[in-house]
Amino acid sequence: MMNKKVLFISSSIGLGHAARDLAIAKEMKKRNPDIEISWLAGDPARRVIEEAGEYLLPECQLLGEDSLLAEQVSNGYGLNVNTYLFRVLLEWRKSIAVINKITKENQFDLIIADEAYELILAFLLFPGIKRKAPFVMIYDFFGFDATTKNPIEKLGTYLWNFAWITGNRIPWVEDLSLFVGEADDIADKSYGLFLPSARKHAEKHYNFLGNILAFDPQNYRDSVELKSQLGYGKGPLIICAVGGTAIGVDLLNLCSRTYGLLKAKVPDLQMVLVCGPRIDPDSVTVTEGIEINGYVPELYKHLAASDLAIVQGGGTTTIELASMRKNFLYFPLEEHFEQKLVSDKLTRLGAGVKMNFSETDEGTLAKAVLDHLGKKVEHQEVKINGAVKAAEFIQPLLG
Repeated sequence: MMNKKVLFISSSIGLGHAARDLAIAKEMKKRNPDIEISWLAGDPARRVIEEAGEYLLPECQLLGEDSLLAEQVSNGYGLNVNTYLFRVLLEWRKSIAVINKITKENQFDLIIADEAYELILAFLLFPGIKRKAPFVMIYDFFGFDATTKNPIEKLGTYLWNFAWITGNRIPWVEDLSLFVGEADDIADKSYGLFLPSARKHAEKHYNFLGNILAFDPQNYRDSVELKSQLGYGKGPLIICAVGGTAIGVDLLNLCSRTYGLLKAKVPDLQMVLVCGPRIDPDSVTVTEGIEINGYVPELYKHLAASDLAIVQGGGTTTIELASMRKNFLYFPLEEHFEQKLVSDKLTRLGAGVKMNFSETDEGTLAKAVLDHLGKKVEHQEVKINGAVKAAEFIQPLLG
């Protein structure tokens, strides 16, 4: 009997998608030891997948550059997702051509996509792709929100939402729709005229997984031991990290400028800036005494060793910190409605402290750090068995 072959397409924006996709793939392999998974991902996600020892298709190099486009349309510490969506179709065209080529040349038994929305367009343009294998789509948000009063943006947002909901209703497009999170993570409202309640629609069409982590937080609760293992000193440790795009460089510079104020109050303070894969450390103005790094594999270990973290408002990193019961300040990207949804989720959990970048200077940040450094963390327990649930939902499609 031939081994089952799976095409796994991971979103190229940021690093969190790749981490959770690897966790799902690991659980799938436990149930199907002979399964063969081929991966498609752009920069920087493919770096994480490659480090995990997975097989990346050579066509990854031909995919659209979604992360680069996000950086190009960003405005300082802001990213208007709707502006990004209006321009990303040209990049998606490249990815659709790659997907069409791969599925013509290879026979897959299952296709999984994590927020690879271009794949749905590929199915509509080339229905033959979909007929070859069942399709699983993974979401972590539902619906678009306008973040300005621009009528063109509001109209465009409505049309995107109409297309999204209509696509969910086409029975042959998605054989299985998975949602990373809970129903409460979706707004209980309509996104426009003639459109249903977003939450009710999602409850009808999606299977909810809860959160997904690539590690067990229980193994990383001893920050003193972790500091020693990772080469840090015994003093309080602050990790400042901005994810997988270059958009967060301004936040790193703010942390660097704040270091002197903090050091005057906490003489043995340690601060580490993590630039990620797309920020050149030389582009950051670093105050003497700060350690700066580029991309750091298994960053969660360093976050676990920290006494406080300063991060963007991305869903994966903030949930990692919440699950490890860490103090953290998070700065959602401005005009980024998806990170607002993450903020709403963290508020429900009682985790982290939300900060507004445009309203924060060195003094404001220093006060927030000192107010929460060493503070006891008390919030709801975070459910993290989403990878197991995803594999269980997927298993029947593998036969």
